[in-house]
Amino acid sequence: MPTFNLYKKMLTILVVMLIPIIVLYVYSNKTSSGVLREELQNSSRDQLRFFQQQIDTTIHSISQWPNLLIYDPDISNLKDIHKLEGDYLDLETIELIKRIQKKLSIQENSVNWASQLTIYSPSLQRVITSSKVFSLDEDYLSSLSVSGWQMSSFADSASEYQFSLVTVSPFSSSSSPEHSNLVLEVQFSSSNIQQMLDAFRGDGQRNPFYYVKEDEIIYNSAANKQLVAQLVDHLRLHELEKSGYEIVTLEGEAYLVNMERSTTTGWILIDYLPISEVMLPITKSNKLFYASVATLLLMAAVVIYILYVQVQVPIKQLVTSFQRVKKEDYSVRLQPKGNTEFTFLFNRFNSMVTQIQELFERSYLEQIHIREAKLKQLQSQINPHFFYNCFSFISSMAKLQNYAAIIAMSQNLSHYYRYTTRQEKELVPLQEEVKFVQHYLDISVMRMKRLTYQINMPKHVLEEMIPPLSIQPLVENAVLHGIEQSGSSSMIQITAEKKRNRINITVEDDGKGMKEADIVALSKRLHYPMQEDMGCGLWNVHQRMVLRYGGGAGIMLQPSKLGGLSVTISWSVSDSEEEIDNGGHLAR
Repeated sequence: MPTFNLYKKMLTILVVMLIPIIVLYVYSNKTSSGVLREELQNSSRDQLRFFQQQIDTTIHSISQWPNLLIYDPDISNLKDIHKLEGDYLDLETIELIKRIQKKLSIQENSVNWASQLTIYSPSLQRVITSSKVFSLDEDYLSSLSVSGWQMSSFADSASEYQFSLVTVSPFSSSSSPEHSNLVLEVQFSSSNIQQMLDAFRGDGQRNPFYYVKEDEIIYNSAANKQLVAQLVDHLRLHELEKSGYEIVTLEGEAYLVNMERSTTTGWILIDYLPISEVMLPITKSNKLFYASVATLLLMAAVVIYILYVQVQVPIKQLVTSFQRVKKEDYSVRLQPKGNTEFTFLFNRFNSMVTQIQELFERSYLEQIHIREAKLKQLQSQINPHFFYNCFSFISSMAKLQNYAAIIAMSQNLSHYYRYTTRQEKELVPLQEEVKFVQHYLDISVMRMKRLTYQINMPKHVLEEMIPPLSIQPLVENAVLHGIEQSGSSSMIQITAEKKRNRINITVEDDGKGMKEADIVALSKRLHYPMQEDMGCGLWNVHQRMVLRYGGGAGIMLQPSKLGGLSVTISWSVSDSEEEIDNGGHLAR
């Protein structure tokens, strides 16, 4: 099975499906955040502008009071009243002052701010407010400035300011109020603006404040003065014409800062808001979405893993088991788990493999029996052939009255008969096979006096096992077709060698021999069923060796160095000994 299995494929497909959704959500979230930030900025700017208009309207209304009151008939009459002898005023002047105080009180209460109107009368040497009248201090009067709104700090509070606006009559005496006919001053505290800033702030996250000028700031009651000072240092307030906004980052926190300049006072209303708090709902939504995606991915991974364990793993086990069966490993069995469809499939697979194994075992036993029967059949074909030749020789010797040859043949035949009748084993030591060949060659020497033979075999080779009657047919062919066919031939040589795990036994003669083309043709015919025109000796030996030792075993034919034909029996054994040529030498 490939390493990139079904589990990984399904998980990859799920991730690939989630990627477009996440990308689309991120894009939508980015767009929504931009729209929200823009709407928030516009809303904040509109609210700042409305709040600024309220402040400007109130201040403008207060600034108009002196202009309106200075033309009031009762107040104008103060210009014509001069101080009498002594500190007391006459009844008519007192009544006039009371009417003026009532008007001042009405004017002060016309707005929600805590303000104070003060009238300075140089001619009467009195200071008139809505609640009291006291003597005029000319030094204080000379210190008043008539150049617009003035801002000063209270002696007992550095964070609270007082604003005042002075109007003189006539206007030509603006440079020296002490020489004027009448001076009106309106005053209010910065606490009024602070209260409005608190009301504007409400319960939200806004933090409005007024920037009057450097080091003069009106805070709301909950303002973070240190943070405000840092923001002011980063803002380009001198470049602001009417309104604007900036994003300022302080200590890793981004703030959206909106600014609105007053057209009446020139003050700048500033409101700042942490962007993280504005984006908190979206941030929470993002976290919820990503948590949902992660949960979905985790749940899908668990489901896919369960499918992998319940489906892919059993399939993989089945495929692996079939591969082992294909390699003829019939011992494989699957262990079913649970009660699923694969349990039934595993049981059927085990049953199938068991039946196949039993079938192959029966077939293998039958093949062994057939093979053994065929070996015995081939062996039985050699024995009658050899007996026929022996009895034919005895018959010929009897006709020639060569009783010594008959006796020698009978003795050798008895040895042969003893060898063949007790051969119930499929393999015999090579040493016994060589003795059997010697009996045959001794008989042949009696038939042909010119025949000589040599047997050269190492002792360690003589201990190897060989099918019986494997060498004798080769020697018989050398005698009949090699020596007898050539009147000048007489030598048969039998040699053996062992190289690594392979044994070669060669029978050579110096007889007639064969042409190369005939050798090739005969070698091919040994691999096919026996034909009627060919002898059974070589074919039987070759087929027996192939059946016993496999395709690498059998007979090889080639010209002999002696001049005739060389026939070699070759097969492999499990032993891996190297050739040790210290064996014996048998000759006749």
